[in-house]
Amino acid sequence: MTTTAIPAALTAFDVLPDSAMVDVKTVAGVLGRSTTAIWRDSRTGRMPRPLKIGPACTRWQVGAIRRHLASLEASS
Repeated sequence: MTTTAIPAALTAFDVLPDSAMVDVKTVAGVLGRSTTAIWRDSRTGRMPRPLKIGPACTRWQVGAIRRHLASLEASS
């Protein structure tokens, strides 16, 4: 049996400050989408672009994801 660990940032997303940075797995979990869909949507402008914070490190600001969620709710 294979179990998938839930990222700590995902379980604590509601209490993270807007300035906190989260990875693609956390964003995918919050939005209920695959990581591939997150990368595609950020490339095409359908969601906030991530910030490159190192040579192999890309993150999204929690506040940007919350605003994106609010805009999705407002449009539905």
